[in-house]
Amino acid sequence: MAKTEINVNVCKGCGLCVEVCPKKLISLDKTVLNVKGYHPAQISDMELCIGCGMCAIMCPDCAISVEK
Repeated sequence: MAKTEINVNVCKGCGLCVEVCPKKLISLDKTVLNVKGYHPAQISDMELCIGCGMCAIMCPDCAISVEK
C-alpha cells in the first residue's frame, strides 16, 4: 500500500494535486487554515491511493511525498 503525506504547513492550497489525482482522493480542506492562512490539501481515503506520485510531481511547493 502506498503512503502519501501532505505537509499542511507548506501547502498553499493551489489545487494542482486535486486536479491531477486519477482516483480523485485529494481535496482542499475548507475547515482548516494552515500557518500561512491557506486551506491545505487532504487525502480522503489513503487505502484507495495507488501511489502514482502525480500529486507530488505537480506540487510546486514540494509539500507532498509518496512512498510505495
